[in-house]
Amino acid sequence: MKILHTSDWHIGRSLYGRKRTAEFERFFDWLIETVRLEGIDVLLVAGDIFDTSTPSNQAQAMYYRLLCRVAATCCRHVVITAGNHDSPSLLNAPQGILRAINVHVIGSMTESPSDEIVLLCDAHEQPQLIICAVPYLRDRDIRRSEAGETAEDKDRKLVEGIRDHYRLVADAAVALAAAQSRDGESIPIVAMGHLFTSGGQTVQGDGVRELYVGTLGQVRADLFPDCFDYLALGHLHVAQRVMGSDVRRYSGAPLPMSFGEAGQKKMVLLLTVDEQGGKIGVEEKLVPCFQRLATVTGNWEAIRSRITALAEEAVPIWLEVLYQGDELVADLQERVRELTADTALEVLRIKDLRLASMALRSIDQEETLDDLEVGDVFGRCLLAHQVLPEQQDDLIALFQETMAALHDEERDDAIAGDGA
Repeated sequence: MKILHTSDWHIGRSLYGRKRTAEFERFFDWLIETVRLEGIDVLLVAGDIFDTSTPSNQAQAMYYRLLCRVAATCCRHVVITAGNHDSPSLLNAPQGILRAINVHVIGSMTESPSDEIVLLCDAHEQPQLIICAVPYLRDRDIRRSEAGETAEDKDRKLVEGIRDHYRLVADAAVALAAAQSRDGESIPIVAMGHLFTSGGQTVQGDGVRELYVGTLGQVRADLFPDCFDYLALGHLHVAQRVMGSDVRRYSGAPLPMSFGEAGQKKMVLLLTVDEQGGKIGVEEKLVPCFQRLATVTGNWEAIRSRITALAEEAVPIWLEVLYQGDELVADLQERVRELTADTALEVLRIKDLRLASMALRSIDQEETLDDLEVGDVFGRCLLAHQVLPEQQDDLIALFQETMAALHDEERDDAIAGDGA
């Protein structure tokens, strides 16, 4: 038996306003081709099918169209669990219809743990695999709030609730395996999950690291029952092993969700179940790059040189430009736009990190804006942003001219008002 583990599709996601429909379509074409070439029997999608809980009609159409295409291949079963980005009710709504094409969807935690267990059979209707399809476990589902709780109490109860739920589902799966086994043959048990395990790797801009502070909501690897022959996780966009285990893994997002993920190897995981002993082997299948992303950083000369080199490649590339030079470049956007005009490069983001990272010089607590002149405030801005001395004189002169013009306008308005 061959199983394909994937997660975190985030259908409908855009990147700084740029729609990525073509990327998703090309990934799904590749996925269908991989299912056919590898002879995949089961497709697992461990959460975050959509990027938002209210996906567009176009995003939903892509999703259902893909499921129909998978049903027309050799793949006999698809098991889908919800992630924190998904709407449980939206995923659950077509459960009955999708089951007719062997698509099993678990959008939310169920009242009975056994309802999150999917027994998959082979072409002869013989039990072949048990899936513990555990969706994203929301705080309100597994933890009861109490007055006077500390943050530590809430976190402890949340982790305990996740642990207890997995244990109950595992117990039900073991009981089912014992009842369905033939001639003493064991039935492999594969569990799914959408959560953050302790020590998990994240990247800037993936939308995951911002959800967790310290150890809040993070689950230790030893929380999961030993009866799981494989643990298919989603939520973290970086493909990785959990505590170095080959059979407890995140598949990661198949497309880079941000410029921070652009340098990663994106993959899906191909599992092969040994029919004799039920042992599961894992192979990484690299996902092609369907839209190249590049981040260009440095001072202006470094940015100009890098953009020029990328333009010479004559391939479509989406750019993020981060300026880190000492010199104040007031026309940064205009320079970048001119440099990329008539090229295959498309600039999605331009940011001056030097200005963004600096704050106004701290002032005495007793000091307020009423104690400062307008020129003092402007001077402090120049110092805070570390504007070079040779540029300060020109900027101060322009500022003084601007202020003088404003005063002239106010004076003229006042005179006109008196005359009226």
